[in-house]
Amino acid sequence: MKQALNGKRVAILAAAGFEESELSVPRAALQKEGVEVHVVTPDGKGVRAWAETDWGDTYEADKALADASESDYHALVLPGGLFNPDELRINDDALSFVRGFFQAGKPVAAICHAPWILINAGVVEGRRMTSVHSVAQDLRNAGVEWVDEPVVVDSGLVTSRTPKDLDAFNAKLLEELQEGRHSGQHA
Repeated sequence: MKQALNGKRVAILAAAGFEESELSVPRAALQKEGVEVHVVTPDGKGVRAWAETDWGDTYEADKALADASESDYHALVLPGGLFNPDELRINDDALSFVRGFFQAGKPVAAICHAPWILINAGVVEGRRMTSVHSVAQDLRNAGVEWVDEPVVVDSGLVTSRTPKDLDAFNAKLLEELQEGRHSGQHA
């Protein structure tokens, strides 16, 4: 797969308080396959992770959100955690950035609480998805068929529940990235 993904670029959109493993593990899996990964943050500054029960490491940003465009990337990853998606779902620039991937039919992968961002971006109605259980009703209210499965793929949209599902999440993320644009992906 490494040769097929060489030259691909993926953005990971994150704000302070993302769940550390939900950024570090997908980033490592992508980089292992030759994918160039950029951490994009609202202000272009480093962001501190939440590591399950306490603050974790600070991750440097590669780009500020204002300097990033969907056209620069082949896919988008949205890590969860409580603080990160709660901040990003009320950031108009972040929502516009996310919508751009859906409008272009590009793969988007969201885990844990990150579907909150997708709800506010208005891109989930009619989709089949999963998430951490506490977000299930929010997704149902937004018109989603929510299922309790380790990973769900719906026309280029990859969703998973928690860090325990990262192996399945990463496998499907890599598969969707290799497939490229999806005509069923919509905004």
